[in-house]
Amino acid sequence: MSAAKSKTVKETPIDGGTFISLQKGSGEGDLTMESKLYLLYQLQQTDSQIDKIHLLRGELPLEVQDLEDDILGLTTRTEKFQSDIKEIEKVISQKKIDLETSKDLIEKYTGQQNNVKNNREYDSLSKEIEFQGLEVQLSEKRIKENTLILAEKKLLLADTLKDLEDRKLDLENKKKELDSIIAETAREEEELNKYSQEIESQIDARLLAAYKKVRTNARNGLAVVTVDRDACSGCFNKIPPQRRIDIASSKKIIVCEFCGRILVNTDFETKPE
Repeated sequence: MSAAKSKTVKETPIDGGTFISLQKGSGEGDLTMESKLYLLYQLQQTDSQIDKIHLLRGELPLEVQDLEDDILGLTTRTEKFQSDIKEIEKVISQKKIDLETSKDLIEKYTGQQNNVKNNREYDSLSKEIEFQGLEVQLSEKRIKENTLILAEKKLLLADTLKDLEDRKLDLENKKKELDSIIAETAREEEELNKYSQEIESQIDARLLAAYKKVRTNARNGLAVVTVDRDACSGCFNKIPPQRRIDIASSKKIIVCEFCGRILVNTDFETKPE
């Protein structure tokens, strides 16, 4: 039962083909299978060194990205508060105008009451005075409410601006730290990337695509590994004796039945480039 399951894992299609079909296709060309496997091993070693350089940067790239996202969010929030404050100030200004207008009308209607000719005119003016009195109360209420809201918005804006400045300072420091690390390793990384590309140019496209897919899915970025103490050095599961013999012969592509990594001859570790 387990053998059948392992076979299914081994022959999972990768980019339109299986490792079995890749093995057949890789038999073509000038390079021997051993040379192709060794190229894969060298590519893995080079890519692992690049991974170590990236590891030196730690969480700094993510921290920089998070800070940039925070700054963008705080900037948007600041702009929203500033827009709200302008609108509230406009409302308060308009309500103050309405308040003065109502007071002027009350004064006007009160003066007119002294010159009325009949009770109907007097009552009409009294109603207008009463209405404008209500308008005064309403305007004062709206001014008071919006003044409180305005004060709250200004406090929130001040806090947001402080947070924004703090984030900008943090971002500046993080970027300096990251740039320093990148500068220290830039030359080495450039050389390794160049070497990695040179190796890739010598590997069959389908085999290279399979390598990259396994590497992407592997937690530690290892797609090509050796056998260490009779076990896959990628997942540490035991390798059967016959498969170890096949791996040592370097005559075909052997894939770990458990993790899907390409297994290569342990002698590759000491073989000169």
